[in-house]
Amino acid sequence: MTSPIRTERHDNVLVVISDNPPVNALGQAVRAGLKDAIGEALADDSVEAVVIRCDGQTFFAGADITEFGKPPVGPNLPETLDAMEASDKPVVAAIHGTALGGGCEVALACHYRVAVPSAKLGLPEVKLGLIPGAAGTQRLPRLVGAEAALPLVVGGNPIPANKAEMIGLLDALVGEDSLEADAIAFAKTKIGQSVPRSSEGKANEDGVRDPDLFDRFRASQARRIRGFDAPNAAIEAVKAAGELSYADGVAKERELFMKLMGGTQSAAMRHYFFAERAANKIDDVPKDTQLIPIKKVGVIGAGTMGGGIAMNFLSAGIPVTILEMAQDALDRGTGVIRKNYENTAKKGRMSAEQVEQAMGLLTPTLSYDDLADCDLVIEAVYESMEVKKEVFGKLDEVVKQGAILASNTSYLDVDEIATATNRPGYVLGMHFFSPANVMKLLEVVRGKETRHDVLATVMKLSKKIGKVAAVSGVCPGFIGNRMLSKRQEQANELLMEGANYWEVDEVLLDFGFPMGPFQMGDLAGIDIGWHRDPSKVTTIREALCAVGRFGQKAGKGFYDYDEARNRTPSDEVKQIIADFAAKEGKPQREISKDEIRERLLYPMVNEGAMILEEGMAQRASDIDVVWINGYGWPLYTGGPMFWAQTVGLEKVVTGLERYGLPVSNYLRTKAENGGKFD
Repeated sequence: MTSPIRTERHDNVLVVISDNPPVNALGQAVRAGLKDAIGEALADDSVEAVVIRCDGQTFFAGADITEFGKPPVGPNLPETLDAMEASDKPVVAAIHGTALGGGCEVALACHYRVAVPSAKLGLPEVKLGLIPGAAGTQRLPRLVGAEAALPLVVGGNPIPANKAEMIGLLDALVGEDSLEADAIAFAKTKIGQSVPRSSEGKANEDGVRDPDLFDRFRASQARRIRGFDAPNAAIEAVKAAGELSYADGVAKERELFMKLMGGTQSAAMRHYFFAERAANKIDDVPKDTQLIPIKKVGVIGAGTMGGGIAMNFLSAGIPVTILEMAQDALDRGTGVIRKNYENTAKKGRMSAEQVEQAMGLLTPTLSYDDLADCDLVIEAVYESMEVKKEVFGKLDEVVKQGAILASNTSYLDVDEIATATNRPGYVLGMHFFSPANVMKLLEVVRGKETRHDVLATVMKLSKKIGKVAAVSGVCPGFIGNRMLSKRQEQANELLMEGANYWEVDEVLLDFGFPMGPFQMGDLAGIDIGWHRDPSKVTTIREALCAVGRFGQKAGKGFYDYDEARNRTPSDEVKQIIADFAAKEGKPQREISKDEIRERLLYPMVNEGAMILEEGMAQRASDIDVVWINGYGWPLYTGGPMFWAQTVGLEKVVTGLERYGLPVSNYLRTKAENGGKFD
């Protein structure tokens, strides 16, 4: 097999080139080729310097993730990098595209680093539940200091080349179109000088002089890293770079890395990495399906949801025509869109010019006729089948043939909505999550007649507007809300049996959710859908509404709220629940946190199994993608279906039976046959 590494001589400089498409991943053949190339340079007296660069779109973009979990084949990356750094001849990394993970560690092991201005460097291992494993946590702080290293190792987000130069990670920025020539010229200026090795750097002494640096950083990231193992291990590793010798620091990094690699969190996060990519693939839609060009989008409804949906397209540079029924509603909606953009600009995430560019793509209208030339129209109107069918009937008359008509419904039957048109093949659901300009998930609901090109176009478009899309079939609540309803049923039952509502919320908070069901109810408003008759009380929610406990907006819902919206449990609510349970003849008892957790989560897994059995989701990992991106299921558990496998499907079945809850045949069969979902 031809090696992906080749070498070229440029006078007294050996240029080592990787050609391992698509991202020059550091697989075994690349590692071996790099090590051999360094050996070649050291063995040849006429070679006085080395430049390492890559063909294609990018520098080494990381480890070969397909090797994870397989028996290692040498040389491993640390061996290769140590050989590189040990060279007495200067070795220069010439970086374009991205130098990520192992690619950044390659650069750190080189004596010098130059990059084009558009390059980015980073150590994103934390996003897979890991830390760098080839001395990245030891070389980086010694080169740039602990304070500059911590955000890179703990946050995992890449930084642009100019920032990398500013912190000392890069030695020089070179021409965008002259990387190789400039890197060779740079290397020649270093010939004959003693080489600087990152492993011998002293910049990490900032963490020794100011040991509180690490606790301050941990506190500043507390919300972001809550529940995750890898960020804390990353802080520990960077701290070790100041406290231990380089060799002992590398041993500490290896110990932390191996513990994470063998843990459930990294397995879960690696599962999710592949799940997100798989969600975009639809088995029965051919890869070469011709897509429908989307040059202009219509949005019906300028409220919170419609405005948020419009922003996704405006931010991606796609013109939007937004329709409302009344001028004041239209003005209010476009005003909110502008204000949202201006707030983003205030935070430094957009320029004033970008705000005006986005707003310049927005056309407000009161007339359906202005949607005629749109390629895609999304309705975000009131959640009523009658209203939605009326809207789709009008769209069918006005919008050009070949355009896609989408409903943002969160629950209703997309196939029935499609019957209001003469083009059911061009109708599907695009279920955005609120706030639609922020939340990543897009549930794409495939109707029984939705065409392949329509589905493929929307899935491709979802990436362009920064969404993570998953396909659902048509069923009540689709994937996410259908499973959520099972959790809510049990949450309500637990209250009636004696569980305190704040304990129910706490169990989910402890599990890793951002909020529990009763907190969520207060935030959304308990009075949503309330019939407004205080004398008619058939549920606990209606009982709360009857006494004006509408949620956070009223200062009281399930919880009492102070002016800063901090919550405290309410004695009044506890009494209302007790009275309601007594009226219903429900005896009260002590309920453990274990029972609460199992009764909230196990029925969701069972419902997920039924969704798979009915073909409403293509694969179990699609369900995980929905729940992680749309409902706050903690990423470090891998999603409900992966989590259930780590708990054990047999245990889930036994738990459901213990509480007298339904067990689907599909779940039972999977539990009996290896305990894995497809």
